[in-house]
Amino acid sequence: MALEACGSCLSCLLIPLALWSIVVNILLYFPNGKASHAASYQLPNYVWYFEGICFSGVMILLLAVILVTLECSVFYRCCQSESCNKTYRSFISIVLALLGVAFSGYSCITFTLGLIQGPFCNSSGGWDYIFRDTAGGYLTDYSAWSRCTEPANIVEWNTILLSVLIALSGLQLIICSLKVVAELKRTLCGTYSVFIQVRELKSFLQHLQVSLSSATYFS
Repeated sequence: MALEACGSCLSCLLIPLALWSIVVNILLYFPNGKASHAASYQLPNYVWYFEGICFSGVMILLLAVILVTLECSVFYRCCQSESCNKTYRSFISIVLALLGVAFSGYSCITFTLGLIQGPFCNSSGGWDYIFRDTAGGYLTDYSAWSRCTEPANIVEWNTILLSVLIALSGLQLIICSLKVVAELKRTLCGTYSVFIQVRELKSFLQHLQVSLSSATYFS
């Protein structure tokens, strides 16, 4: 019941998460607030995939707006029956929430792989992914971070921002999954109640028919 009652709340939560994802992803292009490295393409390859801007950002934002619209208004009417209308709206919400699961899941995986790969930085051997072969072990080896000489503090910058993006996309994934469960429960329970009502109506009509037949016989 709690999931069904707070379906629109779940959709509303996606909006700030998507906006924060866009902002944090943009910060990845400006290490230490400088645009010089972005202009010379001295940034990690995963930055140019635009997951935080496109997938867990703009796409999730659009899905959230549509979901909120479906919840808060009579935006979509497919037929004259109110129960039919609710069923189709729930079906559309399930499809949109599943798309949200796909978008946020893809972003979360890509951000995690980017964090494991490490930053693209300048060291004694030139510009390269010097932590690529550590399988993420560099994250706890703080003494190795000084090997990246340029951009300054790039390891800290990437680690913090990517961790935030992983958390944001992970929350989006959880919310979209809960939305799918809530809409499935609402649809299945609604369909079951319709079946019960139809069965009761059929039983009533049968009793009425028997009563009419008996009254006709005795008359």
